[in-house]
Amino acid sequence: MARNPLENNRVYLCGKVLNSLSFSHVSFSEKFFTFKIEVPRLSQQKDILVVTVSDRLLINVNLKEGSLVEVLGQFRSYNNPSNVGNKLILTVFARDIKNIENIDPSKNINEIFLNGYVCKKPQYRTTPLGREITDILLAVNRLYGKSDYIPCIAWGRNARFASTFQVGDNIKIWGRVQSRDYQKKLEDGRVETRTAYEVSIFKLERVEKEESAT
Repeated sequence: MARNPLENNRVYLCGKVLNSLSFSHVSFSEKFFTFKIEVPRLSQQKDILVVTVSDRLLINVNLKEGSLVEVLGQFRSYNNPSNVGNKLILTVFARDIKNIENIDPSKNINEIFLNGYVCKKPQYRTTPLGREITDILLAVNRLYGKSDYIPCIAWGRNARFASTFQVGDNIKIWGRVQSRDYQKKLEDGRVETRTAYEVSIFKLERVEKEESAT
């Protein structure tokens, strides 16, 4: 595990602002706001992600709807106190943000690195078409003794490899942050569309205990 917790969780995004700032909370007199960002994929699909940003980063930054921004930060999780919707609230916590003039399609504009621990037995399955998938819940340490719990998904040979992981294994992951809509049937019979956020894994490795201890 990295000695500096800031190095355990790194996100880089470029995208278009979809809505105006919405007040989130105050922490030690610092105000935080959220907004949604649209990040295109090579497949022409788009991920709609939530960004949390401090008002102290907003000096000379234009976050009007339609503006383009570059975000550096971390992918964080919070318990949902309302118990309505997803149990975890997942957001990109901005550590730096700036406006850009355009999005370069030749660059990787959605990338994440995580160094954490498997905290739940990985769930391996196959689709009706035979594609292999493994779901991983990764606990990633951050400052002040806190941790983020990040859902990750591996495909193909990475899924088969990930299915061998045990709870407590130290894992490094490289991928992208993605959004996915799904249908949730409620107790009263209504069907509600919800959005899940997760890390789609491009590369992963298990950290040997000797390396993890250094």
